[in-house]
Amino acid sequence: MPARETTFKCLKCGHEYKGMYDPDNITERTCPKCRSNSVRRLPPAKPVGK
Repeated sequence: MPARETTFKCLKCGHEYKGMYDPDNITERTCPKCRSNSVRRLPPAKPVGK
């Protein structure tokens, strides 16, 4: 699966940011704001229905 842009959220400071996610490349992420390594990938946003 190719890398794709996704949203990440820091569990320490709450900062959300976009970054590339590649499930084949497991690397520890750090928050660009507070440098915490408690970062999680957010699920893709679901489209709002009518």
